Amino acid sequence: MIGLKNIRIQKKLSQQKVAMELNISREALSHYENGRREPSLSMLIRMSDYFNVSIDYLIRGEEFKKHSD
Repeated sequence: MIGLKNIRIQKKLSQQKVAMELNISREALSHYENGRREPSLSMLIRMSDYFNVSIDYLIRGEEFKKHSD
């Protein structure tokens, strides 16, 4: 979840603030950011909506790029 931590820091938000807004524990958010736990699809959607970025960005740290054949 490379992009999750990046976007949170870029927006100058604490883990506690984001966790409270998403209704999860700060520890859970930390686990997502550090790859110790994977969020559910519904949580990915909530985080994507919250930060206004794609799920692909949250996971990979970059927007989806279509590869040409």
